[in-house]
Amino acid sequence: MSEVETKKTIGARNIWVDPNPKGKRKAVGGAEHDEWNDWLVSTLSAALPVNQENDDLTKQAATAIFSGMIDPKPADAIEGMLISQMMVASQASLAMYRLGWAQPPEYFEARMKYFAQADKAARTFAVLSERLDHHRNRGQQKIVVQHTTTVNADQALIAENIVTGKAPGRETAKLLTATTDKPMDFIEPMQKETVPVGGGGTKAK
Repeated sequence: MSEVETKKTIGARNIWVDPNPKGKRKAVGGAEHDEWNDWLVSTLSAALPVNQENDDLTKQAATAIFSGMIDPKPADAIEGMLISQMMVASQASLAMYRLGWAQPPEYFEARMKYFAQADKAARTFAVLSERLDHHRNRGQQKIVVQHTTTVNADQALIAENIVTGKAPGRETAKLLTATTDKPMDFIEPMQKETVPVGGGGTKAK
């Protein structure tokens, strides 16, 4: 163990940090240090919208949430934090919807207020999921270029080129040119026939 000393306003506090973390619970929190993973699990469990005094219910909810956090496979501490906040936002949204529907029909305004809070929590979840995708892709994006070449009214050729690269401006995607196996037929102009007319001349048909 290595010692890290932190200064506080009054006195000093010694903090021990493992220089060789094992990360046994990285599947939940994404960090190499289990001290952080355990702390994240503890604070997330306390943030769930359940009766914290009911040990059985709290344990059941925490087990379900942590099982759900493992599936996205957090690769680092940032992903662990984003996923934990996504879990809380999702649970908050569902809890607000439940409370909204629990209101009697005559309490319409109260029901709408619960639904409004549920919508905010749902939007927060959507934003967090987008940030998680952005963090994982590191600015990478997929560009799909599609070309359609019409040969005639009954035939068309569609070619696709999928390019994965950095954000626009850094790399230029090469486009795939659509080709056909058989070139379009050219229609030769028709020659007008001539017939003899009186007086030795000719006239076009």
